[in-house]
This record gives sequence, C-alpha cells and structure tokens, in this order.
Amino acid sequence: MNDFDGEDALVRKIARHFLPSDGRKIRLGIGDDAALWEPEPGFVTILTSDWFLEGTHFLRGKHPPDSVGWKCLARATSDIAAMGGTPRCFLLNLALPAAATGKWLKGFLVGLRRAANSLDCLLAGGDTTRSERILISVTVIGEIRKGREVLRAGARAGDALYVSGALGEAEHGLRLLQKNGGKANRKNVALRKHLYPEPRVELGGWLAERRLATAMMDVSDGLSSDLRRLCTASGVAAVIDPDKLPLPRGVQQQTARQLALHGGDDYELLFAVSPRNAAQVPARYRRVALTRIGEIKKGQGVQVLEQDGKLKPLRAAGWDPFR
Repeated sequence: MNDFDGEDALVRKIARHFLPSDGRKIRLGIGDDAALWEPEPGFVTILTSDWFLEGTHFLRGKHPPDSVGWKCLARATSDIAAMGGTPRCFLLNLALPAAATGKWLKGFLVGLRRAANSLDCLLAGGDTTRSERILISVTVIGEIRKGREVLRAGARAGDALYVSGALGEAEHGLRLLQKNGGKANRKNVALRKHLYPEPRVELGGWLAERRLATAMMDVSDGLSSDLRRLCTASGVAAVIDPDKLPLPRGVQQQTARQLALHGGDDYELLFAVSPRNAAQVPARYRRVALTRIGEIKKGQGVQVLEQDGKLKPLRAAGWDPFR
C-alpha cells in the first residue's frame, strides 16, 4: 500500500532522514530545483555515478533494505576513493513501486543515512518517481587537491602491483546468502563484505597524498576484468602470482583462488607503485591488509604465473552486465 500522498510527501520523507546542509560546500540542498555546491580552492572536482537495480544488483526478497541503502552509496563512493579523492555530497535518484514506500523504504533510508554519516557525505538532492521495480542511481561529488589525483593510466613497466583487503569475499558472501535462503548472518565476514562494503577512502587519499600510487582503480567487477582495464589505460601488461592473492577464508583453496581472480563486488583498491617507493607501502594500513600480488610489465594483457614457472594468459571473467 502507498503510504504517501504524492511525490512531495515522498521527498519530505527522504529529507527527514538527513540533516540539512551545515554550510560545508553545499550552499543549497534539498528543496529547490537544484543544489549549489562550492568546491574548495585549489581542489579539483571528481564526479561519478552508479546504478543499483533490483533483479540485477540486489534481490528484494534476500537483501535487507538497509544493506541496499548502505551499498548503493558505498559502491558509488568507491570510485572517488579509487582516484584518491574525498566524497563530499551525493544525489539520489530513486524509482519505487507503491508497495516499497513503507517498511522497505524506511529500512533503505536507515542504511543510506548510516553510509552517508560514515563517509561524511551529504545528501544534496535528486529525483523520485514510480516504477514497477526498485531502480536506484547515485551520483557522488568528491574533490582532491589539484595534481594529486590518481588515474588508471600511470602504471609503468617495473611497478609493483598491490591490492587492499581480501579478494573474492563479497562473491563468497553472495553465495552464502543464496545458499541460506536469504537469511543474512551479519556477523559473517564474507556476508558483511557483500552486504555492507567499505570503500577505501582513507587508503586512497593516503596513497594519493604521498604520491605512492602511479595508477589505481577499485576492484568492483573482479580482478581479472579490472586489472585488464588498468593495463589497457596505461598501455602495459601485468603478471600476477596466484599464490600471493589474499583469499577469502573458509573456502577450499582452488575455489577461493577462482573467487579472488574473478569475483566482483569487493570494492578494494588495486594500485601500482614504482620500485623506488615499494618499500614505503606497509603490510597494513589502519587494519587493512596491503598485498603485493604481481608486477607491471611491457606489452599488453594479463598473465598468471604457473607453478612450473610458465606464464598463462588470464581471461577476463569478472562481472559483465551484458554477458
């Protein structure tokens, strides 16, 4: 049943879950035709947007609504982290069926507000409409000091290749959710990684500010697909050692390795570091493991180092919505 008397009431319901702008860069937020945002002097603006669709990215019957709210902002913010930037505000475009404007919407807004508070990222506005399925689009505005931004295109032959955290955990968590009939044990590490991913904003900013990363991106579609994109942008090749991959726990090794290579949704950082700076990369940054998994080479494509010392091409087998 529709709990609202029209779209204006729906917008007011959303706005009540978020504090008004306190003057930090958002000069005008929710309530007018558009928002006004004032960038910091000496900084450049980072813009990114992300879809989060029912039936494609989440299932209403399995994913808790607060996890949908958290994740739709977290995954979009991960793109800001991948450039070394800091998220500042976001726009929310939300299409809902009437049946989702009650309890589901309340849970969704609780999760979204938690993510916004955790990331110190303010809701500046957006749009709402009615749809047969839940469709969410989030646009995040971030910033970074001019000249500190890290692109995908800076990797050079000889650079060391690193990832943060563990790879394949989120995919393992999704499989657990499907296996358990939709019951989400939120204490499980893999399930939490799938339901409530944490974008590595502080790590990305640290790497950018110290100019340690020559190239960087987030691992959202799987290492085999995303590393190929970084290599293509930089005009280089990469070799990874599968024995050095940080694997998900509680999984048979061969399965864990496949999850680490091809599983998506982790939102960890993948970055290259020049040989002269590799010693400055710690084993952990604020409890987040940083693991050296390979090296950038001349050429093109991605290869895996086999146990016999031979190199084998790694097929891009991560998430692809058109495959």
